Amino acid sequence: MASAKGSSATTADCVYSLDVHTLKHIFNIFDTKKDGLIDRQEFTMCWNKWIKTIIRPVNIFLIIDVQNDFISGSLNISNCSAQQNGLEVIEPINHLLDTVNFDSVFYSFDWHPIDHISFIENLSLRPLDSSSPIKANNAQLYDTVVFEGSPKIKQRLWPKHCVQDSWGAQLYKDLKVVDNAVKIYKGTISDVDSYSVFWDNKKLTQTTLGTQLAQLNATDIYVCGLAYDVCVGATVADALSIGYRTILIDDCCRGVDLSDIEKTKNNVVKNHGVIVQSNEIKTMVEGRDRRPELGYKLALEIEKSMEKENYK
Repeated sequence: MASAKGSSATTADCVYSLDVHTLKHIFNIFDTKKDGLIDRQEFTMCWNKWIKTIIRPVNIFLIIDVQNDFISGSLNISNCSAQQNGLEVIEPINHLLDTVNFDSVFYSFDWHPIDHISFIENLSLRPLDSSSPIKANNAQLYDTVVFEGSPKIKQRLWPKHCVQDSWGAQLYKDLKVVDNAVKIYKGTISDVDSYSVFWDNKKLTQTTLGTQLAQLNATDIYVCGLAYDVCVGATVADALSIGYRTILIDDCCRGVDLSDIEKTKNNVVKNHGVIVQSNEIKTMVEGRDRRPELGYKLALEIEKSMEKENYK
């Protein structure tokens, strides 16, 4: 029925070129008989697993940790090395909530018990491992230490922040909270931190996010919030690893360290996510701008799934 010669991704508003290597790779994923053709059976599989998702994605807006303590409280990120103002994410996030018809909106909360391991004020509560590069009597804010444990726990030290039920843990007052949104709480266990909204840092305990996304048949995750290179970066990395088509909204994020922000961006691109500005989101959600990187990401995930099936 078809063969691979060259193509482009096109929508009503945007046209993107696909390089020949990527195009051939996608073609070969669906050419399961390896005869250089896509027959009716192969096209049916391609349609059901790939094209349908591209045409009719389930779009999730995930707003990470836009809380008082990160904007004007004890861990105001403007005091960190990047000197970025967390307040600047409010206006573009609110505009997206007002103008874009996402299938579901999620808000995450850092939600720590008072004795949380990340608080420098609690450093004396747990013994450091002998391998820790910094000893307890020399540790300062933002240093990384290693606590005893099985496994050992590598932990960056932060000021006490986002304590459960405190003012600092509340969403910032000017952030719009939409009806029927889902709230996810992380970092709730005393002895392990949780940057990602999916998992704690040791990948021992999941939040409810993964289950709820699966129930929604989510395909595309639009991610933003605070801090760019910490909780946003960890969440985006997990979303990509799990297999979601992941979109990082650059101007709706602010971070702690400029070099770590660049590492976050590089990781997104390397793993076939996309980085966009908020003024690009509406056309993407409406299907008038379909990014080839996201199509390729989905094809790669289908390839992994097929390889697992063949292995069985």
